[in-house]
Amino acid sequence: MTSVSPHKKAKALKPTSRRPAKELCSECGLCDTYYIHYVKEACAFINQQIGELEAQTHTRSRNLDNPDELYFGVHQDMMAARKQQPIEGAQWTGIVSSLAIEMLNRGLVEGVVCVQNTKEDRFQPMPIIARTPEEILAARVNKPTLSPNLSVLEQIEQSGMKRLLVIGVGCQIQALRAVEKQLGLEKLYVLGTPCVDNVTRAGLQKFLETTSRSPETVVHYEFMQDFRVHFKHEDGSTEMVPFFGLKTNKLKDVFAPSCMSCFDYVNSLADLVVGYMGAPFGWQWIVVRNDTGKEMLDLVKDQLDTQPVMSQGNRKEAVQQSIPAYDKAVTLPMWAAKLMGVVIEKIGPKGLEYARFSIDSHFTRNYLYVKRNHPEKLEAHVPEYAKRIVEQYKLPD
Repeated sequence: MTSVSPHKKAKALKPTSRRPAKELCSECGLCDTYYIHYVKEACAFINQQIGELEAQTHTRSRNLDNPDELYFGVHQDMMAARKQQPIEGAQWTGIVSSLAIEMLNRGLVEGVVCVQNTKEDRFQPMPIIARTPEEILAARVNKPTLSPNLSVLEQIEQSGMKRLLVIGVGCQIQALRAVEKQLGLEKLYVLGTPCVDNVTRAGLQKFLETTSRSPETVVHYEFMQDFRVHFKHEDGSTEMVPFFGLKTNKLKDVFAPSCMSCFDYVNSLADLVVGYMGAPFGWQWIVVRNDTGKEMLDLVKDQLDTQPVMSQGNRKEAVQQSIPAYDKAVTLPMWAAKLMGVVIEKIGPKGLEYARFSIDSHFTRNYLYVKRNHPEKLEAHVPEYAKRIVEQYKLPD
């Protein structure tokens, strides 16, 4: 008698609007497929299991006594990099797009899971399985909204693909790793990006309208190492708004509850991570987590300028001060915010210390959010590494 895989049986259960994680759902897309059968084990917000999945993916969990691994996860190498010949229209220099194209052109993978935008809306995510370089290039630039990347999992199985590259953020990758063995792949490559503070499409609109001088012309934006939000506009201009001048009282509730409950800023379960927060301004931060990640990076290394990571300054006082400021929704007058931004840019944390600043700020905030809104989940949901990081600070009740 031939056995039937659980997710095959679950096809009849394919959901329309069910979200087992309820308000904590990050809309990763798993529950839009018959892989919803595994959601209670796979969902990052129902069953937080980063430690176990690190061991599955990297052959070991992070060493909590190693300061760099405590913050940045299992890794073999870290560096700062930028493309020698940037891709036009890329959010940075195009390292992610270049790597995906190289893997496709060399036949290492048959498809790339990435996110384009819909024709109607430049910020509305549209996950696809790219099979050509042109389709990959059409996905360049981050979409700062919740994105159902895993909604294409059924297409992967139906296509018969055996070698796949998936580009995604932490909550998506945790669910992917949990169901990886059910996908029938010969090889899965995972290229991750660090992720924090995503919003719904409506939330994004509120953020743009509250923060930018011209919300309708924003092409992309990023919270940068110089403590400013950089908005890139259609005419090529860059608008910079100091972190400390954001209208926190209006924006405090704009971020998705899943993002307010997330402790995987650095995408711990990817093979290779490309972001910016641990690199000097104008460079990208690359984290090689395992041999697969090294194999991926080696494909494009001759296209990159690289330099060692650096660390400068002390984040702790700034983090401690930020905790009550966020909690009380403090917003400075713009002149004061600009002045503070200039001062902190000169004497504040840089490189890996800036990355630690960002992680500390978000982990303390998110710990308080879970404690206040989901106290029954606090102990099991917050990973041990996050608890150790949060313990460095004095938190309000």
